[in-house]
Amino acid sequence: MARWSPWNDRWAGPARLRLTPLNPVVYILTKALVALAMGALAITAVNVVGAVQGKAEMPTDVWIECAVVTLFCTLTFAALGVFIGYVVPGENAMQILGPGLALLSFLGGVFIPLDNYATAVRHIAYWTPMYGPAEIARWPLTHESPWYAVVNAVAWFAIFVAGAAWRMSKDTARV
Repeated sequence: MARWSPWNDRWAGPARLRLTPLNPVVYILTKALVALAMGALAITAVNVVGAVQGKAEMPTDVWIECAVVTLFCTLTFAALGVFIGYVVPGENAMQILGPGLALLSFLGGVFIPLDNYATAVRHIAYWTPMYGPAEIARWPLTHESPWYAVVNAVAWFAIFVAGAAWRMSKDTARV
């Protein structure tokens, strides 16, 4: 017989959480705060490396504005993570999110400017979850953010939050 560990406990994770008197809104807010904290660490690390290496030159206020805007854009992907975490088993979530986010990053113009893409690919890019947050994160630097980038970011955030709430309600209905 297998020994107990927190890694193979069938009550670990959300099921254990549902047994406590934690309000679902508090649960989602806690997830959002953790995502913001983790995002802040990653954004700070990237900015520090860029500043130390001297390869990126921007006024200090632009560095700060880009960091803050990017931090709020991480909420979209926190909602995506919670949604995927409810759709697939937790141990499989990163197997889907890792390659999926990499592909969406290329398609959404995160690594390569959309001007370098063919027109057909560019039209696909406008509909990806990466396009809006990427454009918004660059806005303090470029001063260009099309209105549809904001609509894209807000729409994908709403879709992922609604999906996570729907799956959470289905999951908690079993208990």
